[in-house]
Amino acid sequence: MTPEDKGNSVRATLDEPAVATLVARVKAAAANNTPLRIQGGGSKSFYGRSLKGETLDTRELHGIVAYEPTELVITARAGTPLAVIEETLASHNQMLGFEPPHFDGGATIGGAVASGLSGPARPYHGAARDFVLGVDVIDGRGELLSFGGQVMKNVAGFDVARLLAGSLGTLGVLVQVSLRVLPRPRVQRTLLWRLTHAQALQRMMDLAAAPWPITAMCYDGELLRLRAAGSDEAVSHACAELAPDIESDDVDYWRDLRDLRLRFFADDPRPVWRMSVPPAAPDALGADAVLHDWGGAQRWLHAELDDITVREHAAALGGHATCFAVSDAPFAAPAAPLRALMQRVKRGLDPKGIFNPGRLYDWL
Repeated sequence: MTPEDKGNSVRATLDEPAVATLVARVKAAAANNTPLRIQGGGSKSFYGRSLKGETLDTRELHGIVAYEPTELVITARAGTPLAVIEETLASHNQMLGFEPPHFDGGATIGGAVASGLSGPARPYHGAARDFVLGVDVIDGRGELLSFGGQVMKNVAGFDVARLLAGSLGTLGVLVQVSLRVLPRPRVQRTLLWRLTHAQALQRMMDLAAAPWPITAMCYDGELLRLRAAGSDEAVSHACAELAPDIESDDVDYWRDLRDLRLRFFADDPRPVWRMSVPPAAPDALGADAVLHDWGGAQRWLHAELDDITVREHAAALGGHATCFAVSDAPFAAPAAPLRALMQRVKRGLDPKGIFNPGRLYDWL
């Protein structure tokens, strides 16, 4: 990207063969009422309801379109491997602040945005949607649309661009995304304490209320881990003042937590549930293993319970629950007004309902 290009949007066009091919596929599917299963690397095929339709592969849409490190913005085609994006950013000491999961390693940047999933840094840096500046998307009529911008000061259509984050491909085919990025911290350390459940919950709340350089906190029933990241001075001060039982340079733990590869996830065949609740909420449901992420605001648990029981419990605590496995009802049903709004948005962008039908709900 040359200096004179700074601040100018680099948009996808129908002249690009990969884009033109996808547009033609979408138009044909709309004409024939053929469902399309949008897929990049397929790393999140387990997430949501069972996929239907002809596969629409987005991996031909690859490559970084524009990246200006001084502007803290990167623009890339949706099928670009997430690993390529992160390697490019790392070469300039920058990163994706929402720490998107890779899972099996085939993740794409489009899939990261479409899923809306964020890693351990979510409470401290923000969610995936908070970093989306603009998108180019093919709607259900086969039209190539642009929303948002490529620079942080450009907010035209910003809400529509954010709306696509977490939509799981039900609203359109992502062609290109522009994301805000963050500087990488100079230093990162993991602090560990051996605590009881009650002690850990209280300690996490106390730590979150103070201005420590925290980018992750997790409790596994035995050890409370805190990731401190920032300047040498800030991290050294935190290590000295917080007096952990153990201090380490472990980065694998946080990567494995991000990708759900810890033994907690691998060693138990029961369904995995994610509960998003207030950090001070108690554990219950008879679960014999609970992993507290996001400083206690995200609870992972294994439970052989029906979805109604789990969701009613989460709602009673002021939160909601999601099943992280292919399920008939992985997501909590929205209230009637929100359901009606979601259906109107779906009709507006995908009038024939061809994109990932039923991926979120059987009525969408």
